[in-house]
Amino acid sequence: MTAMLSSDLPLPRIGRGKVRDIYAVGDDRVLLLTTDRISAFDVVMAETIPMKGAVLTQISAWWFRQLEGTVPHHMISADADEIIRAVPALKNHRADILGRAMLCKRTTVFPIECVIRGYISGSAWKEYAAHGTLAGEKLPAGLVENQKLEPAIFSPATKAEAGHDENITVAKVREIVGSEVAATLEKMARDVYGYGETTSRARGIIIADTKFEFGRDKDGRVILIDEVMTPDSSRFWAVDAYKPGQPQPSFDKQPLRDYLDAERRAGRWNGDAPAPPLPASVVDATSKRYLEAYKRVTGSELKA
Repeated sequence: MTAMLSSDLPLPRIGRGKVRDIYAVGDDRVLLLTTDRISAFDVVMAETIPMKGAVLTQISAWWFRQLEGTVPHHMISADADEIIRAVPALKNHRADILGRAMLCKRTTVFPIECVIRGYISGSAWKEYAAHGTLAGEKLPAGLVENQKLEPAIFSPATKAEAGHDENITVAKVREIVGSEVAATLEKMARDVYGYGETTSRARGIIIADTKFEFGRDKDGRVILIDEVMTPDSSRFWAVDAYKPGQPQPSFDKQPLRDYLDAERRAGRWNGDAPAPPLPASVVDATSKRYLEAYKRVTGSELKA
């Protein structure tokens, strides 16, 4: 599989994120194509990470299949040949979509990141350590970094104008989408996380936290969309290495973060774009982390 920095398909492109290119398929479907772009510290690297796009797409597809009957979702197919049968315009682009594309129902997306925190980590830990709060609301005293939260916390976020996520209160979610939808989003997010956390733990991975997105389909149903419990949307830790009270090694872009941190400490990078060139060893180590995450979650190897 050739690494992909960007895509160019014969469909109207309606969006481009740090990692995904989004194409319209008529009025009622979208094609999500996950490239091998990678970002860290809000900077997109010039290099690609081989197999990363396929890992993210196929982990999501695996979860969507597991969640059949638990929550409704937007995936129609992540199989290249099935997608081509449904979208004949892509017949000469099989190599471009193989493994990395997902055909989905189109929805009206709720402007909420539905974050579930099973452990206090990342930005939540920083706020708690400074103020004893999360999104301004008090948490129990005496928590240590990366401690398990029982029960898990629904910690919604919304996109700021600058493009960064901002933690908000559940009351704010009710203001944005209404009380009934807010309750539905929280219940669905908790149900999916509960299933995913139990499933992954049995396979040696802790899903410390994760974010979900939801949309309303043409029939008015609230359904799960975007990616689901991938190394990019979640914090994955190894069960056998977990120790509360200290940083945890993660199953994602940790080799990349470590390299960039070292470049910053050495004064060779100021933290802004462009990022320093990535050595081949960092690219390879990061690719292997993603492939290991796929193997742990699904129980099988992802073939190139």
